Amino acid sequence: PAPAPAPAPAPVPAPAPAHAAPGSFEPEIPVQSIPDPTAPVSPEDTAEIDLQAVEAKLNDPGSTVDFEPITDDPIDTDATFDAGTSSTLMWGARSDVGCVRSHNEDSYLAASPLFCVCDGMGGHAAGEVASAIAVETIAKTGPKSADAAQLAASIEAANAAIIEAAVNGVGRPGMGCTATAAYIEGTTLAIAHVGDSRAYLLHEGTLIRVTRDHSYVEELVDAGEITADEARTHPNRSVITRALGSDPAMYADHFTLNVEEGDRLILCSDGMSGMVPDGEIERIAQQSSTAQICTDNLVDAALAAGGGDNVTVVVVDITDDGRVREVARKHKRTLFFAIVGLLIALIVAGVASFISIRKSVYLGVKDDAVAIYTGIPDPFLGLKLNWLEDETSIQLKYLPEDTQNRLREGIPQKNLKDAQDAVENYRAQIDETQTKLIEDARAIQQDLTESTEAPGTSPADALAGGTSPSESPADAISPSTTTEGGAA
Repeated sequence: PAPAPAPAPAPVPAPAPAHAAPGSFEPEIPVQSIPDPTAPVSPEDTAEIDLQAVEAKLNDPGSTVDFEPITDDPIDTDATFDAGTSSTLMWGARSDVGCVRSHNEDSYLAASPLFCVCDGMGGHAAGEVASAIAVETIAKTGPKSADAAQLAASIEAANAAIIEAAVNGVGRPGMGCTATAAYIEGTTLAIAHVGDSRAYLLHEGTLIRVTRDHSYVEELVDAGEITADEARTHPNRSVITRALGSDPAMYADHFTLNVEEGDRLILCSDGMSGMVPDGEIERIAQQSSTAQICTDNLVDAALAAGGGDNVTVVVVDITDDGRVREVARKHKRTLFFAIVGLLIALIVAGVASFISIRKSVYLGVKDDAVAIYTGIPDPFLGLKLNWLEDETSIQLKYLPEDTQNRLREGIPQKNLKDAQDAVENYRAQIDETQTKLIEDARAIQQDLTESTEAPGTSPADALAGGTSPSESPADAISPSTTTEGGAA
């Protein structure tokens, strides 16, 4: 673009332009971001520019003034191609001299997540100097987050640097450039721009132009005097009303937009937007599979249309807006707490079960005698969960066979007292059985005695009834052992 003639046409206050983004994606540019151009200072929400600090930094790299550059890598202001990826972005950049100009005055910055396009003006050895200074300064002073005001401040620092360079004999007096910069952080896109280089956003397949040109024909379009198509061929289409390098009090428009995964950002000089209609830009952006392919296709389209100016395009694809990772983090946190909760529940249930098992009582067998146990008879997961509580002298063989089998399997009891009562019942049963056996033996002995005393029965006949001289009738029917509580 050519420098603006003096005096430049007064800008029209900013009604909602015809090209504004539709719906919820219409950029909300506050009124104070487009103030009266005669105002002596920048908007209040834009950082103040210290011209002396800028000059000191440019003239003395070792000075104490520190701009904390956004990248430590040197900026190649003569680059014509770039492509890259990060965890959240994929980008491509290309700059071409075009089909008419003899040299390229454009420069671009691709220092993810900061991107910028600058279109130089002022003729040979001037426009390219201005755009290079702008890119270098924006890289040095760019923000560390999606702060639109700080991004605007970095463009204003570039303006001061260009003016200082011209004063010091670098380039030519009156040299300047446009600047359209973007910083992408998660779902936030910060934009700051001056001049007629543009920013477009492809959202859900629809192309949205998010910047307003600072140009004479743009004001005519906003006033309804010409159409956007007529502006592309208007004789004064190269006249811009705001640029870096001419006014120390220049300010940059700035605002933020919400973006999401799948959106595509396009920054370009007027060498592309002036040659390719918005409808064609939209079609190319929709059909290009990657950011670099989209960049190449847009530059090629501008060259095919005549390439009347330098052509520079930067395309950035938002491949991850951070929300997926946040959902994943929330899912992991939820899963973590769910697992912890489950483990706590299992521990509580295990403790409760152990206490319940420890309180359980059953009758079992220990060395062929009745014993009292706490716990459960059968092992659980290979673990023995029973403990001997008390041994008794009650031999298993003196109990009924059915009772013996049940004792070997374990007979549950309500509590320890019930178990002790059951043991006493077994003891009483055995005592009762032994007593009955003794009584029966005595009765048999009595019968034998009486039979031997009866007439006609000899003692030998009585003995022949089933006893031997050495064995008494009681001994013949009594158990051979005794237990506590009486004869068995």
